Amino acid sequence: MPDIRLREFRFPEDYPAVRLLWENAGPGVQLRRSDTPEEIGKKLQRDPDLFLVAELDGRIVGTVIGGFDGRRGLIYHLAVEPGLRERGVGSLLMDEVERRLQAKGCIRSYLLVTAENEQSMRFYEKRGWSHMDTVLVYGKDL
Repeated sequence: MPDIRLREFRFPEDYPAVRLLWENAGPGVQLRRSDTPEEIGKKLQRDPDLFLVAELDGRIVGTVIGGFDGRRGLIYHLAVEPGLRERGVGSLLMDEVERRLQAKGCIRSYLLVTAENEQSMRFYEKRGWSHMDTVLVYGKDL
């Protein structure tokens, strides 16, 4: 595995590189209004320690956002540079964000995967995440 360093996201200086990574991540990361700099700034007011980046030689090559509402966790935007996938970067990010969620008292977390993203489904299932076919996800723009 390459020499990857994990650290917390720094705003605003990391935003352009992270945004570019998300834009090039493929079908798994869907960018919305909540991914603008203004909305990311709001997220960082709540739990900045759950927004992580992976660096290789000073370059951001991976990212994950965790959220915790005091009861449940949620994982957003796990993305790894295409040329570094299946080399442990995503696992490092997930291990750390899960550890941080547990340290906050989180006992259950969720994540969303787009229906066509089979590579991500396999990744999460190998890590112990289970597909929940008993619930439906609803969304509403406010």
